[in-house]
Amino acid sequence: MKLRFFLLGFLFIVAPTFGQQVLPFVENFNKSDYQGDNQVWNVTQGEDHALYFANNHNLVRYNGVQWDKYQLPNKTIIRSVYADGKRIYSGSYNEFGYWERKQGKMHYHSLSARKKLFLGNSVNEEIWKIFKFKGVIYFQSFNQLYALNGNSVRKIDLPGQISYCFPIDSTMYIATVNKGVYTFDGVTMQPQKQWSILENKIIHGIEQVQQQLYFFTRNHGVFVANNSSITPWNHALNLQLQSELINSAKMIDSYRLAIGTAFKGVYIVDLQNQTFTNINRNNALKNNSILSICLDNEKDLWLGMDNGIAHIEINSPFLTYNDTSGVLGTVYAIAPFENGYLLGSNHGLFRYQNNVLQLVKGSQGQVWQIDKIGANYVIGHNDGTFTYSAGNFAKLSPVTGGWKLYKSPFGDGYYQANYSGIALYDSRLQYQGKLDKIQKPIRNLIQISPDELYAVDNYKSLYKILLEQGKVSQVINITALNKIKNDFNVRLFEFKGSPFFYLNNQWYTINQVTNKLESNALFNSNFKAITSCTSIDDDHFLIGKNGLLFVITFENNQFKWQLIPKKYYQGKNSAEDTQVVKQGNKLIINLDDGFFIYDYLAHRKPIQQYPIEGYYNHSLIDDATTIQFNQTVDINILTPYFGFNREDLFYKLNEEGEYKSADGGHITLNNLHSGTQEIRIYKRQGANFQQVGYYSFQVAKPWYFSVWMVLVYLILISGGLFLYYRWNKVRYIEKLRLKEEEMRHQQVVYQLELDADNKLKIQEYEKSILEIQVQKKASEVAGKSLSIAKQSEMIDSILKLLEKENDLDSLKSNIKKVIKLNSINKKEWETFENNLYKSHEDFVKRLTAHCEKLTSKDIKLCIYLKMSLSSKEIAPLMNISFRGVELHRYRLRKKLNLASDTSLSSFINTL
Repeated sequence: MKLRFFLLGFLFIVAPTFGQQVLPFVENFNKSDYQGDNQVWNVTQGEDHALYFANNHNLVRYNGVQWDKYQLPNKTIIRSVYADGKRIYSGSYNEFGYWERKQGKMHYHSLSARKKLFLGNSVNEEIWKIFKFKGVIYFQSFNQLYALNGNSVRKIDLPGQISYCFPIDSTMYIATVNKGVYTFDGVTMQPQKQWSILENKIIHGIEQVQQQLYFFTRNHGVFVANNSSITPWNHALNLQLQSELINSAKMIDSYRLAIGTAFKGVYIVDLQNQTFTNINRNNALKNNSILSICLDNEKDLWLGMDNGIAHIEINSPFLTYNDTSGVLGTVYAIAPFENGYLLGSNHGLFRYQNNVLQLVKGSQGQVWQIDKIGANYVIGHNDGTFTYSAGNFAKLSPVTGGWKLYKSPFGDGYYQANYSGIALYDSRLQYQGKLDKIQKPIRNLIQISPDELYAVDNYKSLYKILLEQGKVSQVINITALNKIKNDFNVRLFEFKGSPFFYLNNQWYTINQVTNKLESNALFNSNFKAITSCTSIDDDHFLIGKNGLLFVITFENNQFKWQLIPKKYYQGKNSAEDTQVVKQGNKLIINLDDGFFIYDYLAHRKPIQQYPIEGYYNHSLIDDATTIQFNQTVDINILTPYFGFNREDLFYKLNEEGEYKSADGGHITLNNLHSGTQEIRIYKRQGANFQQVGYYSFQVAKPWYFSVWMVLVYLILISGGLFLYYRWNKVRYIEKLRLKEEEMRHQQVVYQLELDADNKLKIQEYEKSILEIQVQKKASEVAGKSLSIAKQSEMIDSILKLLEKENDLDSLKSNIKKVIKLNSINKKEWETFENNLYKSHEDFVKRLTAHCEKLTSKDIKLCIYLKMSLSSKEIAPLMNISFRGVELHRYRLRKKLNLASDTSLSSFINTL
């Protein structure tokens, strides 16, 4: 990147000027476009308006939409072509004949086969030119002439080796290599001794201009014959042509001449003002060696080159300037200048004058705007605001990024929209500072009263600026006031002195009192979905829409649309930065690498027909063509014109959807359904569309809807219905059988359920008996426990009585021994406790599941309470006092988290 800028700067210092002309529009086609060979030896246009090219081994046909190529049966090189009526004659090595187009294909018919025309000195001849003279078709080699009259071919001997023959009016001029020029009237040949200067000169062209003959020699320039005298052409170009090798020449009209060279492309010479334009590889062409020249129906040029084909629209109202050097850069501003233009680009300010492009010294950098104020040009620059006058580039103010300089309609001053707001200048362009309170990048502005401005931000929002004595009193965000959230890229457009605002695909005007944006019906009905709107003058402006540019003229309270064909700017125009300058009837519009000039009043397109051809599987569709379902069909919309008069067309399929562009006249239709397909072709008529063509074709039903398939479907349906009937019958019988089986099964199931229910009842009965037995055992245990308790109580009473008898120690001792012998031993207590737990095993599980913190004593107490024993009965069983039982019960309630109003016994019984 650094190297690139270094080289660019080096060019600005070392070579500040670059010569390049404003040129007619040029279209280049290379061999990848037409899928052929390099050299194009000859070009002709047929009755069908298609162009035919002798392209080495191929006859190439171009109808403006598609390229087709064909080869001779013997595969020889085609050197010449000539169109006459429906026939396209071609000449090659020892062969000539004609082509006819049938069913969309070219078919060849030989005229020389089996006629023994190429014998003797003519054994190795190539036909280099074909022409018509006095109703006879002639095929010319360098040594022989063959005349076709009807079906017969006559061989004509020549006075020597020739270059070419040139029919002009009633005379054929035969240019020999060594003997000068001969004339031929169809019978005899006469040498022209008065033109002896042409001897030993190879002539590649003879044209008649205003009763003068122009002879174009290969190495010696151009000679002009007037009556009996012949002199070198008195033109500044003639000496230059002697070293550039003339290959071909063609009169365009009564005052213009095209000369094709081997080294410098083509020259277009204006014989009236003696000027010329050179179109070559340095400015437009892809190749400098011009082998042949043809004029089409629009009198535009078609060049057959040593490598490719070129189409030059010399009669178009368009001229273009494209900087091929890369020095100019992208153009953002244009202003008319002395014999040329001032151009502002991202590289600086350039002066294009007398076909020379020159960088203005010191202006390097981004230029946004050029305005002519009096004798000065005011330049909005990235580094400040400058003036340019009399070759002097000087700084006017430090204001950077001046996008627009606006003359106040209510005073002599100027407002400048720039990077940081709005700058002020007086009538003498003296800088007066900036408006306060508006510190934003302002792209555009308009003043509608002495105290009122409207300005749009470079990114978003629309502002109303109120002034008092030249000072800002208030700044109102109009889009915010109107609650418009998406207010990016607001466009301001002045029409007939009134401001119009475009945002969110809507046009608005503003109510000056309420500051409310109001939808404008006139502009919304005409200019929706646009990308740019640029003023030209009070009655004209430029609209960008769907990638197209339109010149809008306001006449009789109506908007008239004029489409600028997109090929002149496609891919080279930035919609947001479109600049247009009017100069008389011409519009100058910027491009990425230059500009183009459009004379929008000079031409009116002629009424024309639009033949339509449909292709299926690369074959022309006719009544016998069967187009299968869901296949692709190609549609070609033909026109007799290839240049400016060619319309940009649109189409609708079956009147569905929006208008679609038929780019290049070609439409590809995919996935077509069966039935009639109707295509309507339209051209733009102002803002509307006018139908100019219609084409229809039939698409067959899919194979699965053919007659045989319908019969198959009927057979299958009938068989299916029969099978369905049989299947239903079998199913019904099976259903009855299954119903009987089900009933038997249900009976068995019912019996099993009944047996199970009886068994369950027996089990429940046995369970209740077991429960009664368990309760009985529990009662026995309780009785036993009670008996034990009574016995323990009796023993305690005896022990108390014996305690009172102090004098009977021996008796006391004996009684104690007896009591101890009769007391319950530890083993019996353990057995008692085990039985107690087993008899209440389920209860213990539920109890411990409810509260895991219970001790064995707690569990015993719960079991005794479950057995409905009182505290007094429980005390001896637990070997504690009555008070101890009550205390234990209290602690048990706490562990069980029982409420104060809940009975412990009731809780245990319900557990």
